[in-house]
Amino acid sequence: MGTWDDAMGEALALAEQATAAGDVPVGAVVVDPTGAILGRGFNRREVAHDPTAHAEVLALRAAASALHSWRLDDCTLVVTLEPCLMCAGAILQSRVPRIVIGAWDAKAGATGSQWDVVRDGRIGAKVEVVSGVREAECARLLTAFFEERR
Repeated sequence: MGTWDDAMGEALALAEQATAAGDVPVGAVVVDPTGAILGRGFNRREVAHDPTAHAEVLALRAAASALHSWRLDDCTLVVTLEPCLMCAGAILQSRVPRIVIGAWDAKAGATGSQWDVVRDGRIGAKVEVVSGVREAECARLLTAFFEERR
């Protein structure tokens, strides 16, 4: 896939659904090598009363279900906000070789900002991280959400 703009557009639309549900606006999609979407997710912690219902985890689960395999070796996770520690662990466990990030998470990011779990040589992690895709749009969505709640 030459550009990640379309997939990030889908993730942004999903992030809007999280906002509508009263949750932090994070959306994620898992795409195959042709760019076809295999799994979608948006934050559902508030609605599901589930601390693990992060967009990334839900998208990975949906993709694994669609492929009938937990190994997502040839897939890419596209997400509006840098994944947290839990989601970085899920990325490693699913064998996703690439993640595409919209905005960095300076407080809790675990794929390059605060921590870099997905590229930690001590555990043999070698996930490619592509950052800054539609970053301004992703950041604006998050900023608006938190400003509205202050």
